[in-house]
Amino acid sequence: MNPLHAETAGVRLYPLIRPLAFALDAETAHRATVAALRLMPVRRPPDFPANLKTRVAGIDFDTPVGLAAGFDKNAEVPAQMLSLGFGFVEVGTLTPQPQSGNPRPRLFRLKEDRAVINRLGFNNAGQLVAFERLTECSRVHRVIGVNVGANKDSRDWVGDYVRGVQAMAPVARYLTINISSPNTPGLRGLQDAGALEELLAAVQQAGVGKPIFLKVAPDLAEHDPERIVRAAIDHGVDAIIVSNTTVSRPPLKSRFASETGGLSGAPLKPLALDALRRFRRASGGEIPLIGVGGIASADDAWERIRAGASLVQLYSAMVYEGSGIARRIALGLADRLKRDGFANIADAVGSE
Repeated sequence: MNPLHAETAGVRLYPLIRPLAFALDAETAHRATVAALRLMPVRRPPDFPANLKTRVAGIDFDTPVGLAAGFDKNAEVPAQMLSLGFGFVEVGTLTPQPQSGNPRPRLFRLKEDRAVINRLGFNNAGQLVAFERLTECSRVHRVIGVNVGANKDSRDWVGDYVRGVQAMAPVARYLTINISSPNTPGLRGLQDAGALEELLAAVQQAGVGKPIFLKVAPDLAEHDPERIVRAAIDHGVDAIIVSNTTVSRPPLKSRFASETGGLSGAPLKPLALDALRRFRRASGGEIPLIGVGGIASADDAWERIRAGASLVQLYSAMVYEGSGIARRIALGLADRLKRDGFANIADAVGSE
């Protein structure tokens, strides 16, 4: 069976399985999904058209469609997600010490809005556990990135990020500094001018020898993109991920609309797209951008690429569309490249 033209059995079954998953609370369903994926045989990732291959920050990607951090917090199933058609997988967010996160319930599906609200709070088993699992993934010759954060009760958040990139560099193709989660009080303050300069200087001085990505929030003031871009370039950051979840609330239909936390999924799309365009204008293509937020189709991904994203990531859309979404989007992008006369995905970046 040709992997480019056939869905896996799990993908075909998803419309039947989803009502059962949705009968569970969101976090229980997520844990059950990860547990099921751990039992799945790890197969060779599918082959994709050559026009999707791209190079960003010195890394070769088979497709520009990746899995965002948050799904595989503890690096339990990166190889399985790659075999489902993701061009790269970002695990985490991982903190130096294990932490339980915020009290439950803390994850909500907004079905009517095709959205998710989470206030998980960097719940994870710690970097040591993930390091051991990723060491076992060393045979997987695909891109696995590691997203690092600070422990909530740490007295030295900058030190936590430095320790994180140093600890995880041996098992990561790239490292993401996540300072944009709204669920650790005060964390987004690291995006402020002085704090950001101090953090990026410390990470740069650590000299871990792997590409460093910076993940930012969509809820930024007018001139923040210019300031963040300049700080990133000055301190050797290799790419900026735009964006994380939002604390804003567009009109929503779900009964969970008033829950606190970060909103992702379809309602985030216009805000994340606007943020990407602002960062593209600020950077002028001088630093690669990765588009995240509300991407659920090949058209969404294509719009983000043409707006300036060299890569895209998704997570929430998988809740509603199933695990075959990465493959469908990648093949859709290949079709759009041919339709619009681009030889390679890199040629389409910023072409709108």
